[in-house]
Amino acid sequence: MASTPSKSQILSLFRSLLRTARDFSDYNIREYTKRRTIDGFRQNRNLLDPSSIAAAYSDGESQLQISRRQAVVYSLYAPKLKSVMEIKHA
Repeated sequence: MASTPSKSQILSLFRSLLRTARDFSDYNIREYTKRRTIDGFRQNRNLLDPSSIAAAYSDGESQLQISRRQAVVYSLYAPKLKSVMEIKHA
């Protein structure tokens, strides 16, 4: 059985997921990844059972690895045009 992660490990995972979201060049995917990260942590905020906390943490770590791989793959095929949301108006 995996040990319960500490608060600092959980916050580190949260920050890593948000940092990985910045690696996506496409606005829509970047914002979706950030939103999904925040929603996932909010959903699991009130977990008290150590086994469910460990399971949620393990799931978060696997999502981080998936996100990192997807960011690399997406950077290879990213569109060259910016989204309307990214265009700065003078």
